[in-house]
Amino acid sequence: MKIGFIGLGIMGESMCENIVKKHNDTVYCNDHKQSQIDKLTSFGCVGCATNTEVAEKADIIITMIPTSKHVKEAYTEMLPYLKKGKICIDMSTIEPDKSVEVANTVKTTGAQFADCPVVRSKADAIAGTLGVLAGCEKKVFDIIEPVLSYMGSKVIYMGENGMGLAAKICHNTLVAQIQNGVNETLNLAQKLGISIDNFADAVAAGGAQNFYMNAQRDKLKNEDWTTAFSLENMCKDITICSHISEEMNFDMPGMRAAKAAIDKAMERGWGKEDFRQTYRIVRGD
Repeated sequence: MKIGFIGLGIMGESMCENIVKKHNDTVYCNDHKQSQIDKLTSFGCVGCATNTEVAEKADIIITMIPTSKHVKEAYTEMLPYLKKGKICIDMSTIEPDKSVEVANTVKTTGAQFADCPVVRSKADAIAGTLGVLAGCEKKVFDIIEPVLSYMGSKVIYMGENGMGLAAKICHNTLVAQIQNGVNETLNLAQKLGISIDNFADAVAAGGAQNFYMNAQRDKLKNEDWTTAFSLENMCKDITICSHISEEMNFDMPGMRAAKAAIDKAMERGWGKEDFRQTYRIVRGD
């Protein structure tokens, strides 16, 4: 079974590298940057000049690209090369309803489609320990689960098309709210004379223990804003959640508070830096 991977960005390059290392058949790739294609070919991937070349040669086509506009354009371009027996897996984070539209279009060719966004960060993409949330027909999931396992240590079937993305948006919105709560209480603790380390230890000892504080304490202490998950990506995800909550007439005050901090950080021009930069917004920098 030949696999194609389109989109070799911060996450995609490492996800594709894991497939190349673990899969026992040809892996094709394409990206808008030739340097990224060259990087993956050095690991054994076969570079392609166009997305359509990937679609023509691969049995499973994976995309990891920025927005719903890019996803729609990519699959519209590849549509003439899709047919029964091919499976498309979009691992991008886009609006669930837009993904369902793409899925329905792909299925008119006889090909299958799954939305399989990922959770966790670049370090997990490198290690192959991402969380993968799959939305597709169950029979399709049973076929693609081994491929998804090349990239993730937790591969979870969420339901039909769009459900993987719905879970991802809810997940990342919760992350943003946890982060905002950490930012607020950590800043207050310091104003009260409690160090970052002491407060982090206190949180770890009680019911407020959380992955964000455990993983980020040293970087917050050292004011290290090196990007693991960019502010602009978190802004995209929480903005999608905001639109969904408005459409469903479901008020989310915690989401709105976290989004306000993210929006302010984006206004500062910090979009390419790590989303923990919101700590500085809450601090009042």
